[in-house]
Amino acid sequence: MPVVPAPAIPQHVAIVMDGNGRWAAGHGRIRTVGHRVGGATVRAAIEFARQRGLRVLTLYAFSQENWSRPEAEVRVLMRLFARAFRQEVAALHAQQVRLRFIGARTRLRPALLQAMEAAEALTVDNTALEVVIAIDYGGQWDICQAAQRCADDGIPVSPEAVTARLSTRDLPDVDLLIRTGGERRLSNFLLWQAAYAELYFTDILWPAFDHAAFEAALRWFASRERRFGAVPCAGSSTAIARPAARAARA
Repeated sequence: MPVVPAPAIPQHVAIVMDGNGRWAAGHGRIRTVGHRVGGATVRAAIEFARQRGLRVLTLYAFSQENWSRPEAEVRVLMRLFARAFRQEVAALHAQQVRLRFIGARTRLRPALLQAMEAAEALTVDNTALEVVIAIDYGGQWDICQAAQRCADDGIPVSPEAVTARLSTRDLPDVDLLIRTGGERRLSNFLLWQAAYAELYFTDILWPAFDHAAFEAALRWFASRERRFGAVPCAGSSTAIARPAARAARA
């Protein structure tokens, strides 16, 4: 399959990694096996994003609503996260990948927090690709905490003020949001940042989302005419520039 031409590559891709449990069930395995296999897919997706020249890849690892899952599953997930952050960071650092984490962090265990902080500190100066892991994250929480910071700073709430206080405040807005697993919803993910994102839904379950599937999403993005609420010039098929207030962070 031909690759997407470089000018059409999105700066910021966000992925809702859905379908681990259903993949495991379809293979006669328990749900946690699906999460382990999904971890390998994360590694492959990061490598693909780095090779294709993306600037930011944000992955929805664990939402605030996911705390309502069975306690045993949550416990396994947290162990998998901590182990992956410790074991993968050296290889990512060698590839000049920067790791960042967004989310409340209020219910995460100390061992996991330590692994996250160590990964962030080690990779802080890397520039090849920024990988943002959303864990204990919710889009509504992010907007609310940004608005509260406006109040604490004594400034009026405005789109610019909120944007500057989001957990992603120094990153470009999402260009392409991918959801695997067949569902067609955002599930409280980057609600503000994805206001003008192109939304790509695929039935492929996350453990089966390979390089070809990722490339297909990029090709679909390249075919889109992005208007940002404006009207394109007659005969034009090129993307329109972002609104100035939101493009300033890109």
